[in-house]
Amino acid sequence: MTRDDALALAERYLDDGRCRQDLARRVALATESDAGQPPDGLLRDYLRDEMRPSLEALGFEVRLHDNPVAGAPPLLSACRVESAALPTVLSYGHGDVVSGQAGRWGAGRDPWRLAIDGDHWYGRGTADNKGQHTLNLGALAAVLEARGGRLGFNLTWLVEMGEEAASPGLRAFCERERERLRADLFLSSDGPRVQAGRPTLFLGSRGAVNFTLRLRCRERGCHSGNWGGVLRNPATVLAAAIASMVDGQGRLKVAALRAPEVPPAVLAALAEVPIGGGPADPVIDPGWGETALSPAQRLMATNTLEVLALGAGSPQRPVNAIPPEAVAHCQLRFIAGTPWQDLVAIVRQHLAEQGLPDIEVEVTLSGAATRMSPDAPWVRWAAGSIQRSTGQAPHVLPNLAGSLPNEVFADLLGLPTLWVPHSHPSCNQHAPDEHLLAPAMRQGLRLMAGLLWDLGEPGQAPWPTASTLS
Repeated sequence: MTRDDALALAERYLDDGRCRQDLARRVALATESDAGQPPDGLLRDYLRDEMRPSLEALGFEVRLHDNPVAGAPPLLSACRVESAALPTVLSYGHGDVVSGQAGRWGAGRDPWRLAIDGDHWYGRGTADNKGQHTLNLGALAAVLEARGGRLGFNLTWLVEMGEEAASPGLRAFCERERERLRADLFLSSDGPRVQAGRPTLFLGSRGAVNFTLRLRCRERGCHSGNWGGVLRNPATVLAAAIASMVDGQGRLKVAALRAPEVPPAVLAALAEVPIGGGPADPVIDPGWGETALSPAQRLMATNTLEVLALGAGSPQRPVNAIPPEAVAHCQLRFIAGTPWQDLVAIVRQHLAEQGLPDIEVEVTLSGAATRMSPDAPWVRWAAGSIQRSTGQAPHVLPNLAGSLPNEVFADLLGLPTLWVPHSHPSCNQHAPDEHLLAPAMRQGLRLMAGLLWDLGEPGQAPWPTASTLS
């Protein structure tokens, strides 16, 4: 069979109902991890009862692993080796999801039941990430059928069940299993496209540090009439602290946390990438952030400080009292080269310079940033393959605006990383009514089948040595 046959077989997976059946089973497992591991063992069930048989049917040798972190969810590794002389691709998915938020979905939809309404495929995990790895496995099956049961390269899959809880133990696991996960290329799918109708190829992700600012002034509230003017108000002090770090137009003011210089090739790749404009997308605020940059450059080539939540007193029922304490939950989104590991020391020094040394600073969550040059040979190869399969050149992003555990694959395992998302900006990821769009699913099946086919074609992919495929 030919490359075109492989693409047609991938589309048939969507048309004959198999994709619907597979995704419905996977969505039905309420694998929530954002509030800790469910007590009923669903996270392990997803690996043992859903992923293991699916991968074994495709010729993988599958192992389930306990997490190196006590109490954290298990992981799965699967290896498909055709020859020790062939190169290896590492792929990835996560079967855990965020809270289903039952009762808040439209039209009475159940988050744990796949519901199809026109082009919309609803269900928790459809976009993040069960739907995406379901499509990739469907494309893989199509290529294997078209090539008579072979790929022309080796393939390893890694599935974790804690991505929505910041991937506990993933780095330690990959370090421990480095030999089993040894590869020449990383290729996977997560996150959204830039636009629903056009493919996206991204090469890394911004990092994130979630941190809390807290000021405790006293044990109890005090009457604002009797004590206002002689007692520090922690909410007022904290508001001033935040204003010293990020201004009213969203510009980061802490010099040490601002984005480092961005390579010209990265800025050029992002300059014309459209952001927003979809029917359900929010309207971009033109005066917000680093306005000298394009919207895509602001999202993917700079650092931002966001206030995620503020607390003081009783907002639901305010009383005439100076609150005893105030708290702000903040987040720094950052690009590669930012000294994020030093955030606590940097923020404490900044606040001390503002005369606010007694504000507590605590990091609650963190992940590194990664980026690959859009001029890299693997990027040019992948973009060409995607265009042949879809008739469209993909948007190429040096890094995603959001965060993924890509540093494990790029930095620890030392791999070039290619991410090809099948979701879209208005998929309601992490919210009620999460969904995929059928046209993007169809396109995703085609382009993934094309990529997998081309990886096995002698002389096409830029493997480390010219003789790795025969």
